[in-house]
This record gives sequence, structure tokens and C-alpha cells, in this order.
Amino acid sequence: MTSDTRIKMPAGFWTGLSQLGIAAHEVIRQARLPLTIINKPVVSTAQYFAIWQAYSDIIGDTAKGITKLPTVFETAQYPPAVLATYHARDYREALYRMARYKRLCPPESLHITEEDEHCTIELKWLDSDKLVPPILVGTTLAFLLELGRRGTGQHLTASLVEFSHSMGDVQILEDYFGCTIRGGENCNRLTLHRNDLDRPFISYNAELLEILTPVLDKSLNEQQRSLSITEKVKWIMKRSLTGGRPYIKNVASELGMSNRTLQRRLTDEGASFNHLLKQSRHEQALEYLTDPSLDIKEVAFLVGYEDQNSFYRAFRIWEGDTPSNWRTEHVGMNLIN
Repeated sequence: MTSDTRIKMPAGFWTGLSQLGIAAHEVIRQARLPLTIINKPVVSTAQYFAIWQAYSDIIGDTAKGITKLPTVFETAQYPPAVLATYHARDYREALYRMARYKRLCPPESLHITEEDEHCTIELKWLDSDKLVPPILVGTTLAFLLELGRRGTGQHLTASLVEFSHSMGDVQILEDYFGCTIRGGENCNRLTLHRNDLDRPFISYNAELLEILTPVLDKSLNEQQRSLSITEKVKWIMKRSLTGGRPYIKNVASELGMSNRTLQRRLTDEGASFNHLLKQSRHEQALEYLTDPSLDIKEVAFLVGYEDQNSFYRAFRIWEGDTPSNWRTEHVGMNLIN
């Protein structure tokens, strides 16, 4: 059993890399993935992260990679969910549309807060921030600023950018964002000047939005309805594992229901909270073990075990083998295939 998180590759990703002089097959080879991945519209979380890390390795400096790709990414290559932001009425509407439709395509989500003179957009990840390539974190925030620049036709600047990772040449980033860059923070966050959100988009297209919005909203509603309570609980669990063992009261609170109601809903679907916790840990452990840069002790922590021996005992129950042996067999096979 493996993690079921699937991610859509942006249609213009490979084209953008090509404009930077980087061939798709070069990235895939660096990522140690099968070349057939290039033609796949959907990849696993581990493959997605491996592709971004390979791009980072090839371009050399994280900061350079962050600032280059958003500027060469062609608007015509935007997927429908992003087109609906680019053709919004103003920057504010574009950002809130982006946050809404991001739910159609994991692994990240956007949390927007407006207060006083600032608007902050914080990135949250389904998987641990530790696993996310820094270049992907930076590019995602750069793209949000690029959206405002393209939409308004003005060279907007940020107020502050905070990263939990080291991001390479800070001067390159400060020149691009036009503000102070802080690394080593406990968040990944873009702070904008709130008055910029009122700026109208020259790319505003009411007719196109009338076509796109109902389709996207329908897809989003269908996605939410299609998720069982079991799937929702597992999603929250996987996102929370690195903070320690998720407790039913916390999960119930996030779902807006009482502990008793959640237990009853799970029972109706033939599931239990503890069983789902074991499943979530198992699935995430297998996902993390496919990343050779993580040692076993880190994987144990990422799935909520403070004691490595407890993780080993649990893994033997799940797979009948040690994490090290499983990694050697399965990661090796994936590289060959």
C-alpha cells in the first residue's frame, strides 16, 4: 500500500525548463526516474518532489531557479484553475481564487490573512516541509507575486518573504521580490502590500470567467463530496504526523464536529480512528522511504514515532521486513523500472 496523493504536472513546466536551456530528459535522469514520466500528466508526491529537486541540482543555485522559472512560464500554458486567477477582476480576487482552486491540486495549500497594511500568504504542505525541495517552496511564492505583476502590468514588490529553508543567493531573491528575505523561519510566507490587492487586472476577462468558474466550482464540489469521512480523516492525519500522534479531538475539531460524532461517522464507514492512524503512518512511511536522502531515524520521526525501535516494530508488522531492507528492494526496483 502506498500513498495515494497524485499531483498534476503543470502543462507548461517542461516548456519553461526548455526556455531556460534545460532538457526534460536531463531533469528526469538527474531525478533517477523513468523517462516515461515526461509524458505523464499525473505523478506521485515523491516523483514530483524528485523532479523539482533535480531542477534545483541542475540550475545550481536555488535562488536563481526560483526567480527564473516563473518569468518564462507562458501564460498560455496555465491550467484552467490558474487561468481563472489570471483573468480575475483584481489582484485580491486572483489570490483568493488561487487559494480556493489550489484544493483541486495538492500537495500545498494557501492561507491568506489581511490585516492592517499587509496581506500574508502562508504555504502549508500535506507532507512535511522537510521533504519539500526549497526551490519548489520559493517558486510557489514567486509565482504568486508574478501573477500580480502580469495581471496588473506593474512591477509589484513584496513587503517581506520568509522561508524555513536556506534559499541560496539571498541578493538574487531580494532583487526579484524587492524586499527583505528571511531564512530559517518557522514558516514559508509571502507578505504583500495590502493596497496592491485593489489594483485592477488588465487581463480581466469576465466572459472567460463565466465559463471557467462554474466548471471549476463543480469540480471542487464533486471532489469534496467524493471524499468519505475516512479519507478526510486520513488526509488530516498525514498532514499532522510530524507534530506527534494526532488525537481524535484535534481531528474532530478540524472537521467541525464532536469526538462522538466523528467516531460514529467512522463506524458507519466500517473504520476506526486507531486503524486509520496505523494506515496513515504505514502509507507515509513507504512514501518517505522512497526518498534516499532521508535516513530511517528521520522517517520514524516524520510518521510520528519518537522512538526508532517502536517504528521498526511497527514496520515489521506492516511489511514483514525492516525499513532498510524494504528501501533497498523497492527503491532499487523503481530505479531499474
